[in-house]
Amino acid sequence: MATRRISSLLSRSLTSASSATLFSRGRNTSSLSRVIYKYSTATAVEAPIIPPVTVNHTQLLIDGQFVHAASGKTFPTLDPRTGEVIAHVAEGDAEDINRAVAAARKAFDEGPWPKMPAYQRQRILLRFADLIDQHNDELAALETWDNGKPFEQSAKIEVPMFARLMRYYAGWADKIHGLTVPADGPYHVQTLHEPIGVAGQIIPWNFPLLMFAWKIGPALACGNTVVLKTAEQTPLSALLASRLLHEAGLPSGVLNVVSGFGPTAGASLASHMDVDKLAFTGSTSTGKAVLQLAAKSNLKPVTLELGGKSPFIVCEDADVDTAVELAHFALFFNQGQCCCAGSRTFVHERIYDEFVEKAKARALKRSVGDPFKGGIEQGPQIDTEQFNKILKYIRSGVENGATLETGGERLGDKGYYIKPTVFSNVKDDMLIANDEIFGPVQTILKYKDLDEVIRRANSSPYGLAAGVFTHNIDTANTLTRALRVGTVWINCFDTFDAAIPFGGYKMSGHGREKGIYSLQNYLQVKAVVTPLKNAAWL
Repeated sequence: MATRRISSLLSRSLTSASSATLFSRGRNTSSLSRVIYKYSTATAVEAPIIPPVTVNHTQLLIDGQFVHAASGKTFPTLDPRTGEVIAHVAEGDAEDINRAVAAARKAFDEGPWPKMPAYQRQRILLRFADLIDQHNDELAALETWDNGKPFEQSAKIEVPMFARLMRYYAGWADKIHGLTVPADGPYHVQTLHEPIGVAGQIIPWNFPLLMFAWKIGPALACGNTVVLKTAEQTPLSALLASRLLHEAGLPSGVLNVVSGFGPTAGASLASHMDVDKLAFTGSTSTGKAVLQLAAKSNLKPVTLELGGKSPFIVCEDADVDTAVELAHFALFFNQGQCCCAGSRTFVHERIYDEFVEKAKARALKRSVGDPFKGGIEQGPQIDTEQFNKILKYIRSGVENGATLETGGERLGDKGYYIKPTVFSNVKDDMLIANDEIFGPVQTILKYKDLDEVIRRANSSPYGLAAGVFTHNIDTANTLTRALRVGTVWINCFDTFDAAIPFGGYKMSGHGREKGIYSLQNYLQVKAVVTPLKNAAWL
């Protein structure tokens, strides 16, 4: 993998719209992808496969050491396939956040990390990426066990992208610099780009390893220290990754990882007076609370990557079969637990009925089952709360008059599996068309013309992403500029290259992650002005 560029997390396009891209690695296609349609929801849920991994890290990571929570408390992390306990994990709270922040502050103020030549930081991050490659399957197994996503997705897509992201940010470490600025007068003016200090970071449960990389990559490359709170649903993979980072040579105290709950550990981190910057990925409602805590404490800058209700617009000229497959992927990928999921499928009235029938047929073919089983497309939802929330939204769709084409109920009697669900005849005022369901529920809406679909697509309070499916370049250009979102995918979806910035408009957040723009979140700009005596030139 070190010599191959991973160009996307998971993408579908006009030129590669078949299932062959689902489990691709780099530009080579795995034969595993070709068996995906052999399965369907009819396979139900069999006895769970024993994961090929051992849980070795369940404590907090503070100042380079795995330690118990100050309170001695632990909490269970559960297997979404069964609801059974995987392990008991240290439950961090305010005291543990204080310990972690103190370690990060000391590492920043007194330690070697920000004072180290950038090239040395780069080498440590590159060694870390190599260790990720070496522990690929172990990391992937923990991710799948704790989260429920297909193992093939974890092992062949997400962990390699994790390594790719770390190499990307390693490459930036020694290329961060200021400018020399001309002034009106005899002055030498330069700008310095300085690390911001201690960064507090809170990551979600839907992509634990990738969100870990999105957060720590730019922060560490810029010379900052970090206190990171994992999601209480998925604490395991970040702890193993953090151990590998220290094996790569990261100094003690530079990265501290606290597992715990939002109202205790999360709130303490967001409101901490010695945290210089905060980054949060999660729901919009929690993002508002985080922003308020940051403002009420030391007015620390906050990056927010929040919810979405992304439109996926299928135009009149679309090839229906290809559009159905891409729209299916845009919504159902990762069990529908994706902030940028194409969760409002707008289809032109001329092809609407054909699209609905084929979308229903594709959902019925979707393979749902144990995520450790080969060929499975969809595993369980993350936990009981999310499972019940999704079923509640499905009931509301039926009650509000949408047509339930397929699905709409749990699969099996154990774990958090939900049948792929498709609604047609969805109206804009229905909850399923407005709220972020975060589950395998496709809502298909009908539209007449571009002006109408632009107005309706933009009516959402969210603005994270959009998909456009058309052969017409003029139509694509019109929609690209009209849609008020942070990312527009044309004839593809969920293409997540390390260099492509990601973030939202409106209530989908502030700031951008990934790419060069993410570095700005972790740097301060300082102007230095020096008088010049007898300058030969200005």
